[in-house]
Amino acid sequence: MDIRPSHTIYINNLNEKIKKEELKKSLYAIFSQFGQILDIVAYKTLKMRGQAFIIFKEIASATNAMRTMQGFPFYDKPMRINYSKTDSDVIAKLKGTFQERPKRVKQPKPVQAEEKKAKKQKSTGEVGATNNSATAEQPPNQILFLTNLPEETNEMMLSMLFNQFPGFKEVRLVPNRHDIAFVEFATELQSGAAREALQGFKITPTHAMKISFAKK
Repeated sequence: MDIRPSHTIYINNLNEKIKKEELKKSLYAIFSQFGQILDIVAYKTLKMRGQAFIIFKEIASATNAMRTMQGFPFYDKPMRINYSKTDSDVIAKLKGTFQERPKRVKQPKPVQAEEKKAKKQKSTGEVGATNNSATAEQPPNQILFLTNLPEETNEMMLSMLFNQFPGFKEVRLVPNRHDIAFVEFATELQSGAAREALQGFKITPTHAMKISFAKK
């Protein structure tokens, strides 16, 4: 039974050992490449563990994300993705179809938080594209040098971002430095393509990644 396309995708079969905040940050890092994310919802409760909802501004973004990431090994488990059966409150409010749920008295408070978050992401969403001017003058190199990375960056997040490009070899983090990393490709042409595509990519809403060729 097919569920009609929606702004929200439902993901299950997620690794239940991952903490909620780390899970949300990692999901944001790999799914924001498909379009603007309004919110990510994950729960700690036993019944809802291993599941998450990602709310995109555009249905096309949700569709693209679902097709591309279906079965993707995320923390060593293949993701199962489908459209959500119902609109999230954020989307329902945008459409004007939102209805308060009488039984859940606490509902309005988190909805306001979601709206604030959506507005904040909207106001910072267009900034990433302007960072292309910050390219360094280093000659092409198959190794890329990444800066302005957020504190929670880990090897898996960066691998997921860069391994979608041909020729990806490995990510190297710098001990005791969370804000920089190196990514190696097989050729300079391949590293150049990845640099072009991910320049200014936002791993979190406030950190636009800066990419240059590493010094030879």
